[in-house]
Amino acid sequence: MWQWQMVLQIFSVMAQSEVAPSSITFNAMISACKKCGEWEKAFEILGVMVRSKVECNTITFNTTISACEKDGKWEKALELCNLMAQRKVESQTITFNAAISACEKGEWMRALQLISRMAQDEVESNTITFSAAISCCESGGEWEKASQLFHVMEQNKVGSNAITPDSVISACEKGGQWQQALGLVEKMRHDNLVLNVITYTSVISACQKVGQRQRR
Repeated sequence: MWQWQMVLQIFSVMAQSEVAPSSITFNAMISACKKCGEWEKAFEILGVMVRSKVECNTITFNTTISACEKDGKWEKALELCNLMAQRKVESQTITFNAAISACEKGEWMRALQLISRMAQDEVESNTITFSAAISCCESGGEWEKASQLFHVMEQNKVGSNAITPDSVISACEKGGQWQQALGLVEKMRHDNLVLNVITYTSVISACQKVGQRQRR
C-alpha cells in the first residue's frame, strides 16, 4: 500500500517545485497503483494526464486497463478502450487481453465484442485472448459460444493452454452437455493434450447431471 502513497507524495513535491511531470512520470505512478490494486487511483491519474494535456500513450492505457482488470472493473476497461480509439492511440493485443479478462465475471457478450473489434482493427489475437474469452463464456454458462471460440482457435492455429479446454468442458458441464464434453476429451486425447483432475471431474459432473434429470 505504501508504494503508491509514496509515489503520490513525490508527485505532490514535483507540483510544489513547479516541475512538470512527463508521460514517463505518470506511467510510473499508474504502474505503482496497479501493483497495489488501486485501480481508482490509476484511473484518477490518467484523468489528470488528460486534463493537463500530457500525452497518454499505449503504455498509459495498457497499464490502467490492467489495473481495472485486476478488480474486474470491465465498465472502466471498456471506457478506456473507447477513449484510446477516440484519441487514436494504438491498441495492442495486451490491451484487448486485459479488457477481455476484466469481463470474466460473466460479461461474455462484451468479451466477444472485443474479439470482433480486434479483428476489425487487425490486432492479433493469441492464446490468452481466447482463453480469457472462453472463461467469460464459461462464467456466463454459454457452452456453445465457448465451443465456437475453441474451434476458431483451432482454425486459426492458435495454440491452447491447459486452462482453455478445461474451461470449454466446464462450460459444457454447466449446460449439461455431456456428449460435447466427452467429445472434447476424446479430441484432447487424440491431440496428446494433458488431461487433469479438473477435466475428468467436469465430464463426470456433466454425466451426473444428465442422470439426475432422467431419474426425475
